[in-house]
Amino acid sequence: MLDPNKQLRSEIMSAPRMEGAHSSSVLEPTCRDTAAHALTIVRDGVITGEGPTTKGRVHFSRSLDADDAALCARILTATAVAHQPVSRAEAEALFEIAQAATERSDDGRFDDLLAKAVAHHAAAMSGLPVPPRTVALSPDTDIESWAPAHAKGVDTDILEWIAAQMRVKRNTNRTLIAMVATFVGVAALPLAQLPNVFDIGM
Repeated sequence: MLDPNKQLRSEIMSAPRMEGAHSSSVLEPTCRDTAAHALTIVRDGVITGEGPTTKGRVHFSRSLDADDAALCARILTATAVAHQPVSRAEAEALFEIAQAATERSDDGRFDDLLAKAVAHHAAAMSGLPVPPRTVALSPDTDIESWAPAHAKGVDTDILEWIAAQMRVKRNTNRTLIAMVATFVGVAALPLAQLPNVFDIGM
């Protein structure tokens, strides 16, 4: 007969491995919906400094580091979604992460990823061609090489959605605002004028 104490120790030791496997599966998307869900888990980790995305490292609440940015990129470029346009839910989850992270130590990687993801979603939903995510979202790919250079051809509803996101999160860092603005062709304007540009009817 199995010693009850040994059985208990075995169950205790196996629990973290099971939890880790569950966390890993949750963060490996099988479609765009599960990718968006995985990004909300990253968001929660950014907010609390706890959870499956922060295990094994020091992570303060409301902070975003290079590992967080790399995880977002991994989720967005997973094999299951690599050749699909970035969805509205995925883009909104990224905006929520940006808003949650008041401290950054990722050398600008997340802002670059967010701008490219939003451009990818907007262009694709407007019927414009976009490269695979692995190309479009790569830090080695310039957004200007594939994203629309101006608002012409971009669906008005998409532009209004971006404008709403920018208004709600008006205090987002200036680099992010400039990068997102690039895809509607207004990056050369003074940042103070961006809210007015976004309010112009197309």
